[in-house]
Amino acid sequence: MVFADVRGLLPIAGTVAAMKTIHILGTGCEKCARLQALTAQAAGEMGLECEIKKITDLKSIMLFGVMSTPALVVDGKVKAAGKVPSLEEIKTLLQ
Repeated sequence: MVFADVRGLLPIAGTVAAMKTIHILGTGCEKCARLQALTAQAAGEMGLECEIKKITDLKSIMLFGVMSTPALVVDGKVKAAGKVPSLEEIKTLLQ
């Protein structure tokens, strides 16, 4: 039987941030593209580990309860809808 010394290899609780899942909801309009670009910029500037997905299907968008696009969804929660927040606002919403 082999035992390994794993001290220092295991993360300490609360020190590893989970990867965020971000959805950009919209039909592909200019505002939707701008929200996606600003969100990617904000995440990059923050060093945020995330996955950004774009959802354009209206039925899927409505499942989030969103009636006005573009919308920003972070980890399943709608953070903004019907407008394109500023870069600084997006950074706050991603925290």
